[in-house]
Amino acid sequence: MRVVVQIPCLNEQETLPTVLAGIPTEIPGIDPIDVVVIDDGSTDATARIAREHGAHVITHSQRMGLAQSFRDGVEYALSTGADIVVNTDGDNQYPQDRIPDLIAPIVDRRAEIVIGDRQTATIAHFSPAKKAFQRLGSWVVNRAAGTHLPDAASGFRAYSREALLRLNVITTFSYTMETIIQAGNKRIPIASVPVTTNAKTRESRLFKHPAEHVARSARAIVRSYLMFRPWVVFGMLTAVFGVIGLIPFVRFLVLRALGNDGDHFQSLLLGTLLLVGALLSLALGVLSDLLRTNRQLHEQSLEHLKAMRFARGGDGR
Repeated sequence: MRVVVQIPCLNEQETLPTVLAGIPTEIPGIDPIDVVVIDDGSTDATARIAREHGAHVITHSQRMGLAQSFRDGVEYALSTGADIVVNTDGDNQYPQDRIPDLIAPIVDRRAEIVIGDRQTATIAHFSPAKKAFQRLGSWVVNRAAGTHLPDAASGFRAYSREALLRLNVITTFSYTMETIIQAGNKRIPIASVPVTTNAKTRESRLFKHPAEHVARSARAIVRSYLMFRPWVVFGMLTAVFGVIGLIPFVRFLVLRALGNDGDHFQSLLLGTLLLVGALLSLALGVLSDLLRTNRQLHEQSLEHLKAMRFARGGDGR
């Protein structure tokens, strides 16, 4: 089996040598192990250091973001015949010596995706607020995906070739939560392996403030959820608007039955507006469900196209 380790990087000249040196050169049953560094517009010596250590380098002339770096790394790995793609970071956060444990469930056919559980509750440099956000984010993703992963935001993970052919990264922010939601709804088996992170080397460059990370992650989660389960959202909105909208009409009928003939126009207007909202939610649910069906057909076609493009021995390279 062939493994490609991909490392998205942005100005990681200080830590990249340690990361590259820590990647195993031999794993029983695996041959070969290749490394690709995706240089996302670095202005330091990241690309040169990667080449000096024998890694293949994909260079972005300007910053494209983590999701695009992930897509480019996956495309390179699939085009060169990778059976498993491991993603790690260039800041030396993750223990590279645990890569054999990370890919073991895939090698043994027990899973198609494996997430490295950082055990965030034990990380000393994580603030209580960050730990709480991590738990909340993982809970929301698990609810949306139907999974039970303790650390959905971890970037230390492994994907089988078959899983990557079925996944499509759409977001421009971070692929981590989106791919889990897709995999869960596509019934792709996911496993988790506990790991211990290395000491912190720098602040995150993915976001400037925790609030930004929460907001952008929430948008990615909501979009992914709507793609697969639109009726859960629009059905709930239809029910809420419908029930609340009926209350003014019931009140009006009760008052009329009791002989109160006062002016209840405002209540009836509010009820009418709420019922219109219920009908609009119902219509949006129908349209979203039709779009979901259409997207599934397109994804099936895309999966076949990718399988032909990245067929081993073909000209996809």
